[in-house]
Order: sequence, then C-alpha cells, then structure tokens
Amino acid sequence: MSDVLKTDPSLTSRKLDVEHAVRVRYSAASQKTEPSLCCPVEYDAKYLNVIPQEIIERDYGCGDPSRYLQPGETVLDLGSGGGKICYIASQIVGEDGRVLGVDMNDDMLQLARRYRQEIGDRIGHHNVEFYKGRIQDLALDLDRFETYLARQPISQANQWLEAKQEADRMRSEHPMIAGDSVDVIISNCVLNLVSIEARQKLFGEMYRVLRSGGRVVLSDIVSDEVVPETLRQDPNLWSGCMSGAFVEDEFLNEFKKAGFYGIEIVARQEQPWATVRGIEFRSITVRAFKGETEPSVDCHQAVIYKGPWQSVQDDNGRTLQRGRRTAVCDKTFQIYTQPPYAEQVIPVPPYQQVQQEEAMPYDSYSGEVRHPRQTKGLEFRKTQLPVLEANCGGGDCC
Repeated sequence: MSDVLKTDPSLTSRKLDVEHAVRVRYSAASQKTEPSLCCPVEYDAKYLNVIPQEIIERDYGCGDPSRYLQPGETVLDLGSGGGKICYIASQIVGEDGRVLGVDMNDDMLQLARRYRQEIGDRIGHHNVEFYKGRIQDLALDLDRFETYLARQPISQANQWLEAKQEADRMRSEHPMIAGDSVDVIISNCVLNLVSIEARQKLFGEMYRVLRSGGRVVLSDIVSDEVVPETLRQDPNLWSGCMSGAFVEDEFLNEFKKAGFYGIEIVARQEQPWATVRGIEFRSITVRAFKGETEPSVDCHQAVIYKGPWQSVQDDNGRTLQRGRRTAVCDKTFQIYTQPPYAEQVIPVPPYQQVQQEEAMPYDSYSGEVRHPRQTKGLEFRKTQLPVLEANCGGGDCC
C-alpha cells in the first residue's frame, strides 16, 4: 500500500483522467494478480468450484452482493471485470434467470468471455452475457459502436458529429441495456472508480434500467471523511478505490436523490480496509429499491408502525407514528408490506377489498389516521362474544 502514497507533486496542477487511470490499472491487473486492489471477502465455496483459478485470482472486489439474489431473476453486474460475480450469480438465479455483465476494459472482458462456454457447460446452463460499455451510459453498446467506427473512420469534424449522432441513434433504437428490464443490479467495488462528474448520470442509469420494484445491491468502498482534492488527483489512489470513495452518508444520499427508497446498509466492514492521512476507507454493501410508478389511490388501507422508535420517516417524507393506524394509498401499502419494511409494520387491509377502478385519488403524504370504520366499513355491525366453556381452566380458550 505504501507505493500508492508516492504522489507526484505535479499531479495537483492537472486534472486526472479517471477513465485512463482505471483502464491502465485494471488492464495490468487482468494479466497479473494485484492483491492491493481487493478486500478480503468470503464467498460461498460451492459456487467457486466451476470457476477457473485465473478468474478467481484476478477478481477485485470488496463484498459479495450475489448473496442477496434469488432464483429466476435478471441480474445486471456493473463493472463485471473477469466475470467471477456473474458466474456465481448464474448458479444462484438458475436456468430461468439471466445475468448481464458490463465492463469497459477490453482485457477484463477477454478474460471473462474466454471461459463462458466452459463454465456454462459445468453449471449446466448458459445464461451469462458480457457487454462492453460504460456503467454511466448503459444504453450505448461499445462493441456495436466500434463496429460502426471501423466502417466509418473519423478524420474530419463532420464525421465526428455523424458518429455522435449514430451513437445517439444506437442508444435510442438498440440500447445495450433496455429500460425497465432488470430485476437486480449488483456491483463490487466499482462505483467509486467513476468520475465525480459522471455520478449523477450513473445513478440515473441504474434507475432507468431497473423494473418497477427492482433493487440494487452494491458493495463499494466509502470514506469516513471527505477526500481532499490533492488525493483525488492521484491516479494510483483513485484506481486503487480510495480517492474516488464516497463519504459514507453521502453514498446513501445519492440513492435517495436518484429516486430509490428503502435504502439500507446490509453489510459494513468493522475495521478500515485502508487508512490514508487519517482518512479511513472501508467496505459497505447497500440495498435500495426502485419506487412503484402507479398513481396514488385510496383503497382504505392503513399500516401500524410497530416501534421501537416513537416515529420514523420514509425516503419520501411520510411519517409513521408508533402504534397509530396511518392511512396510506394502495401503492404505499404494497411497498410497506414488502422488504425492507414488512417486518416493521402491521398491515391493516380493508374488510372488503376496494377495486382499483372504484378507488379515488389519494394524497399519500397526508399522514392522517385511518378510522377503523373505513377499513371495516360503515355498515359493519357484527357482534361476536367469546364462548366460555363451563370447565375452562385458563387454557387456550381464555
């Protein structure tokens, strides 16, 4: 780790080309193992048996988002590198699932693709595909674009403009990853390698390609303090997953700004992986969900927050008071009765289901209390008293 701290003083006078620094570092790491690029991670050994040692040795990550996948899902791995997580995911999602890996590094893609047929034969199904692309631009298939450039080389400005137009056409007509097409997005120590300027687009792209109700599970390196600009201009520290690290709380806030909800840290490294000039860097894994897009309608539903906090507020600003029957729209009710909220609330559905075509528009931010007569129905007049047995001894009957 000491080598990466030998910063060239001249670096502070020019802006770092992040993509170049990352490409050079990881191209070299695809040819020769570089231990300083990864954190110790324990993977389920049963999924490693089918993966060649070359891929295992040249996998660089800081967590295992694959453990949060389910059978049958379509999975997108951002910055798939040598393909290790993709091949693990292939076994978890099974033959009915699908795994898409995206990476911009030719050497890493070559490593991942080299064993695709062999690994698929060992697993018993072939459901993994690798694409060349930038994770902040998931619509542009760089393999397809490079084929175009080979036929239409650029030597004049008008040809460059035509190439840009062709790239836009490809994004629109032949997107590499289509919108609303993915159940789960995973990544392993990759988001911090993207330039600061491209990160808003990166989170927007993740939101675009996820299906409604889909989720991201991302392992990344975060810092406990803001990384100063002098360190941000160091190519070794950036490509080494440190200079580009998000501050821990800011990382979670990026998901909120992009429109995700149910954002939570599901794993966090207790001891720092690295410390540079007093700044600690550690791995965390974050899970977040894409919001539903249906309109807010009133189906006479409510939820009761169990506690232990007196009140909580969700990512959309709705406040739930402990023990109170909080009125919610149908969309919010469906969200709250699924992970990650389901264990925190008690659902209160209506006695008689309200049909969607009969439901009225509803202000889901009102926070009003749902009167029991709304869920039971105004005409509810039932009387039912407990039946007491003559020989009741205080068992299950009382």
